[in-house]
Amino acid sequence: METLYALAFGVLLAAALYLLMSRHLLRMVLGLLLLGNAVNLAIFVAGRLGSAVPPLVPEGASGLAVSANPLPQALILTAIVISFSLVAFTVVLFERAHHALGTTDPDAMREAEPARGETA
Repeated sequence: METLYALAFGVLLAAALYLLMSRHLLRMVLGLLLLGNAVNLAIFVAGRLGSAVPPLVPEGASGLAVSANPLPQALILTAIVISFSLVAFTVVLFERAHHALGTTDPDAMREAEPARGETA
């Protein structure tokens, strides 16, 4: 089971890095989404895989001897919110840049930076 998750993590990470190195802004945003999902999968696998018992206390018992660790699920929920807000901010930023500059090519958006070989 861990092998399948490791392969899925590797595929997600490779696709995310490929898309982030693209010259098109929409592909970069998709790469950010895939990178966020790859990190969530890594956090989930780090919380140990297996058939753990849910963290429920049976009636009449005072505590749990064995239970699932709720920390990875809490971290993943936080990461999902952060990833969504990052992607939403990136989309708005790219939309504003596209509206102001009229292009989605990152190299064409270098108005503030000096051209290569040009010194300040």
